Amino acid sequence: QVQLVESGGGLVQAGGSLRLSCAASGSISSINGMGWYRQAPGKQRELVASTTSGGNTYYVDSVKGRFTISRDNAKNTVYLQMNSLKPEDTAVYYCDAFRRAVNYWGQGTQVTVSS
Repeated sequence: QVQLVESGGGLVQAGGSLRLSCAASGSISSINGMGWYRQAPGKQRELVASTTSGGNTYYVDSVKGRFTISRDNAKNTVYLQMNSLKPEDTAVYYCDAFRRAVNYWGQGTQVTVSS
């Protein structure tokens, strides 16, 4: 089992920044990848950014150039730095860890961007 605890969400004005953190614990060996998803009201959950154990990264087009995912292996933590936030970034953000064909999820953290 992998436990994930997110932090760093909140309310910010458009153009502002937030940094989300996700601390992993438990059976963290062999985690293949970690990422951030988000789900806005009435919409499907979407992958925002991810990083693999090999260092490859992925970003959905809508956040490219604004969001950066990073991973601190010593702290078993993955971060999502979000800059130039827009109202359409408003959602619950979930941390995800993929290990041995199983996805593990955090509890989610709310990000609200006001216009």
